[in-house]
Amino acid sequence: MQLNNLKTKFLGQNTFYINTIDSTQSEIWRLYKKQAPTGTLVFADIQTKGKGTHGRTWHTSQAENIAFSFLINNNFNIEKLDGITIEIAEIIVDIFKRKYNIQIKIKKPNDLIYNNKKLGGILTETKILGTQVTCIVIGIGINTNQIEFPEDIKNTATSIKKEFNITVDTKEFIAEFCNVFEKRFIERMKK
Repeated sequence: MQLNNLKTKFLGQNTFYINTIDSTQSEIWRLYKKQAPTGTLVFADIQTKGKGTHGRTWHTSQAENIAFSFLINNNFNIEKLDGITIEIAEIIVDIFKRKYNIQIKIKKPNDLIYNNKKLGGILTETKILGTQVTCIVIGIGINTNQIEFPEDIKNTATSIKKEFNITVDTKEFIAEFCNVFEKRFIERMKK
């Protein structure tokens, strides 16, 4: 499946859309084992076992949120990843500001919040050999169009739709993220 307005060299050029999946993060690791090319991206409407940080579950309801993960499997020094999760959060905040004229905040190191409620999160996982990163898998979940939340998180989670009454186009958002992140990542690798 192609993403709208994708202008990247590698990120998102090999994209898989899956309606229902256990976890986009788990699927990327499975594709990595099958030697998927760098930049491979998976996005889904429903995650039955979505992954958050520290082993937590990330809830993704049908066609109401953004859930995607991608793979970069080039060898580079681990120091090149310093601050990458915060940089990803900053890119997401900037996209919402530029494209939708809304201001969300970052709760370091990996949460996106509004009114002290969680809007999204970033999960960064790596394979490391000595001081070299051989693979990085990044997962991003953002509550965009969901209005109702499960009982256990309804007081701590919110969405773009609930807070701003804006509908976010998933494919457009992912493409915009890929366009910006790939440029930043290439710059990061040159340093």
